[in-house]
Amino acid sequence: MNQTEQNSTHTDPSNEQPLEERVNNRSQRPDSEAFRSFMAANWASAGTELPARDAVADHAARRRRSISMQFPNERLVIPAGPLKVRSNDCDYRFRPHSAFAHLTGLGVDHEPDAVLVLDPVAEGTGDDGGNHAATLYFRPMAGRDSQAFYADSRSGEFWIGRRPTLPEFQAQLGLPTADLIELEVAVTKNVGEPSVGGTSIRLVRKVDENIDALVDTARYNTAANPDALDFSALDALDAKLSEALSELRLIKDEWEIEQMQVAVAATVKGFEDIVQALPRAITHQRGERVVEGTFFARAREEGNELGYDTIAAAGNNATVLHWNRNTGTVNAGELLLVDAGVEADSLYTADITRTLPVNGTFSPVQRRIYQAVLDAADAAFAVAVPGRKFRDVHAAAMEVLADRLAAWGLLPVPAQEALSPAGQQHRRWMPHGTSHHLGLDVHDCAQARAEMYLDGIITEGMVFTIEPGLYFKAEDLAIPEEFRGIGVRIEDDVLITADGPVNLSAALPRTIEDIESWMAGLAS
Repeated sequence: MNQTEQNSTHTDPSNEQPLEERVNNRSQRPDSEAFRSFMAANWASAGTELPARDAVADHAARRRRSISMQFPNERLVIPAGPLKVRSNDCDYRFRPHSAFAHLTGLGVDHEPDAVLVLDPVAEGTGDDGGNHAATLYFRPMAGRDSQAFYADSRSGEFWIGRRPTLPEFQAQLGLPTADLIELEVAVTKNVGEPSVGGTSIRLVRKVDENIDALVDTARYNTAANPDALDFSALDALDAKLSEALSELRLIKDEWEIEQMQVAVAATVKGFEDIVQALPRAITHQRGERVVEGTFFARAREEGNELGYDTIAAAGNNATVLHWNRNTGTVNAGELLLVDAGVEADSLYTADITRTLPVNGTFSPVQRRIYQAVLDAADAAFAVAVPGRKFRDVHAAAMEVLADRLAAWGLLPVPAQEALSPAGQQHRRWMPHGTSHHLGLDVHDCAQARAEMYLDGIITEGMVFTIEPGLYFKAEDLAIPEEFRGIGVRIEDDVLITADGPVNLSAALPRTIEDIESWMAGLAS
């Protein structure tokens, strides 16, 4: 055989194994009929008893009805999202889209590729008197006599454990369920212009590319003039659904508040763990990683995950707002800023920041800066009451910080001039907002309209953070040398009640004296 023949043989497509099949080579999976027959036999019955209805089911039903009333005569499609590849054939842990979790009540790692469809019915005849009938579509568990049971490493029970059946989820959620293979028909049936008797669709976009493509194709195929179809206008209609779903979460129900309390309680324990781990962190070349890992262990032990990447920032790293590399040392005499939250199994997360003296005692300059931030936080709490505007919380904190910065001689103008829209010099050292809504997402309700969020009225049932800070970078020549390399933030999770704000994270000390006493007690 000559060289040309050899090259031809090696590149013959008929001899090439498809790329998508090569990932299975490492498992050396047998494929004999004898193996398949043997694998299908002698498995215990999974049982037929259905689970009890979840406590969240009634709350989720009310949420679906609320969104149903806003979009009569339109099909609403809310995907959970697919698995996401981390590396080659390894996936990240699955987390459903927050809108899907909110409307179904499903948390943890249930059902990648699932889709909730709210199908329009005659006005007032739908679920709970709404305008839609809801169905949850997902891939049911493969029977133990099927090849997928042992051959599908992404969804086979042999690989990932037992998954709920269609009847089990229906009983648990009080929500009709259907096989995912029926989804295409359910989404695309009767799609068309309402003016000619068709059904229009609204979709939560950019969650599942396959569902985006399915809806876009259905719209195109049923348009009276496909070439004139304005997809940007349709995207805008879809965005209104995402906006409504985001605004629906601005007010938390009783079940959501309970879940927030669960997340906060676990987070408090995580901060206690951090204080107890500080002696080891001080001796480690990546002490910040010791802090991060300590909190992560608590998050996985008591919750589903971290609500977001932990910020464990010591010394000058505390002045980097989104420092989550956490590769630095932790040294006695420095401050350690930790911004962390446990995500509960329900997917609701806490978001708490404490700034701690590594050796257990604040220095005089650290005390001065810390007290200024604490005073700003207390001022924000004072206006976080029903009837005030959400933006008032930030304004109250800024007044305190601007006054303090002016008193220290750091501002080039008087405090009131800095606070004016044409000034804002104080924001050099406090560049972020003081508050954000909190819930299923750490920055919850992010698609809400400004008039509902920033300019919205504080209302009973809201949960948001209060988190002023001051950040004096080591390289900042506009400040005294003794201030440089100090970053302080204090962040609490706040529930608004009829009587005012309730600090859900009050179990973590906030004052200088209480922090020092708390740290000493944990160290003993």
